[in-house]
Amino acid sequence: MRTVTKRDLNQRTAQVLAHVTESDDIVVTERGRPRWRVSAVRHPDTTLARLEREGRYTPPAADPAPWPRTPGGPAYSTTETDALLDEMRGSH
Repeated sequence: MRTVTKRDLNQRTAQVLAHVTESDDIVVTERGRPRWRVSAVRHPDTTLARLEREGRYTPPAADPAPWPRTPGGPAYSTTETDALLDEMRGSH
């Protein structure tokens, strides 16, 4: 995303607007602070499309990784489980 000053926008409006594209907005600053955003008109701009353009949403992968057949992690015996629970409970 490009930034321009308010003065540049005032004096070179056509050149600044030429840099506005479907995928890239321009931020106009005043005294070094961002104040306005110039963007192209997007007719079919759904909420998800807007969030994706702003970088606040990522669509899911077209081919996600498969779920594992068995859950991972250590397997505990009954004795080990009882010992862990006793340790967590402590002496109250």
